[in-house]
Parts: sequence; structure tokens; C-alpha cells
Amino acid sequence: MAGTVVVPWYATGFRGDAFEVALNEVAATALRYGASSYAVYRARDDRYKFQQLASFTEHVDWERYWDGPEMIYFRARHSSWYQVPVLYGWWDLTAAGAVAPEPVTSGNGGGNGIATGESA
Repeated sequence: MAGTVVVPWYATGFRGDAFEVALNEVAATALRYGASSYAVYRARDDRYKFQQLASFTEHVDWERYWDGPEMIYFRARHSSWYQVPVLYGWWDLTAAGAVAPEPVTSGNGGGNGIATGESA
């Protein structure tokens, strides 16, 4: 059954920025294991707090990712960069919504950036 895994990470002192770069890189590899999407969020009120999300159709694909060579290397290489334990959870989506942005329209082709009827 499809779900999203949420992994809460907490970086250790003075490692937040470097941890962000490393986590962003390894999070993207989830797509190789069948994830339909991934995201990494960093808290604004606590710059050491991160949330990694990855959506999978099958839980076994998540397990392949978490136990795959990229994540094993990441956890070993950066083991002093985050606090343990790391307790992830499998979540089901119960509601969602979004606002679609307005489509971008072309100008008048004059190259001056002024649309017909506008003045500078």
C-alpha cells in the first residue's frame, strides 16, 4: 500500500549546513528505488532539525532504499553529524490540496517589456 516515510533528523552542533547538503544528495537517490517523490525540509525555528520525506508504492521499496548502499554509506560517513536514534515512520496521506499558479503569458514580441496598452 502506498505511503510516505517521514524521517526526522537532528544535526549535531555546527553541522547543520553541511548535513543539509549531504542529506539533500542522498534523499534524491530514493527515486532509484521506486519513490514517486522525495523532499527534505529544514525547520526555520531550529536550524538543526530536518524532515526527510519519500513516497513509495510498496513498503519493501522503502526498505531497499533505507538498507541500500547509498543510505548505509550516508549513515556511516555522517554518523557524527546527526543524533541517534533515527526513528522513521510510514504515513498514509489523508488529505491534500494545492493552488495551481497562473500560466505565464508571452509578451507582445516587441522586446521592450511593455505590453500593448501599457506605458513606461
